[in-house]
Amino acid sequence: MDIARPPIDPPRRLVFLGTPELAVVPLRALVAAGFEIALVVSQPDRRRGRGGAQTPSPVKVAALELGLPVSDRVADVVETGADLGVVVAFGRLIKPEVLAAVPMVNLHFSLLPRWRGAAPVERAILAGDERTGVDLMAVEEGLDTGGIYRRAEVPIGPDDTLDELRGRLVAKGTEVLVAALQQGLGPAAPQEGEPTYAEKITPSELEIDWTAPAVAVDRLVRLGGAWTMHEGRRLKVWRTAVPPQGAGPVVPAGDGPVELVEVQPEGKGRMPATAWANGVRWSPGQRLGT
Repeated sequence: MDIARPPIDPPRRLVFLGTPELAVVPLRALVAAGFEIALVVSQPDRRRGRGGAQTPSPVKVAALELGLPVSDRVADVVETGADLGVVVAFGRLIKPEVLAAVPMVNLHFSLLPRWRGAAPVERAILAGDERTGVDLMAVEEGLDTGGIYRRAEVPIGPDDTLDELRGRLVAKGTEVLVAALQQGLGPAAPQEGEPTYAEKITPSELEIDWTAPAVAVDRLVRLGGAWTMHEGRRLKVWRTAVPPQGAGPVVPAGDGPVELVEVQPEGKGRMPATAWANGVRWSPGQRLGT
């Protein structure tokens, strides 16, 4: 099926497909810039929390606040008469027949073809990349294979957490998206280079391996939610320092020490690692993971 129909350039009538909080910023920016949003498509409401209540996605909540029509059916896009679809962290594949009816662009948070897939920001941090960026790309049937309309690079600092880096990427990507749609997309440039793939981070990957190099432990912690065991109880580790700065307890890793800065014992809130160490009578050279 031919899905290469070029978008109307510059487009005015859009559909927006997105789900998490990070997609709310570009949605609001498109509305503020005067684009007509014919429809917002987001993931269906899901049961969250102990009560099991149905909770709408952040994008759905924002769309309703903005007075925009919302659906959880991608096929509804076909009937909107939109010039272009904008996809930001939608979380579902879009079928060829929909792309044939409405051309789409995706705001992707990497410098393609590096880190195609679900977790490009996480994988860039884990790999120790010094830079990443945002690509405004054409949506094709393949996984993040489309041509690039616009690109902006963003440096990765040695202490950047996932939330901090993602926040900068969203801000830069929103700027790139709005400018591109206002000015016109123009032709898309093909991706160049060897593809790498960013598989979703699994819960098991967030368990700290203390035999890994210290810098690898620190990178994992920067994703958020990394955990280890201490005396049979789970301990989340929220901040570390490599090399140690001399303030908190130090844990041996594969090739050197890792300083704990902020932790969260099981059943308690986040706290300075020094306060936790005092409470458990931490001794120098003690290990974690058991």
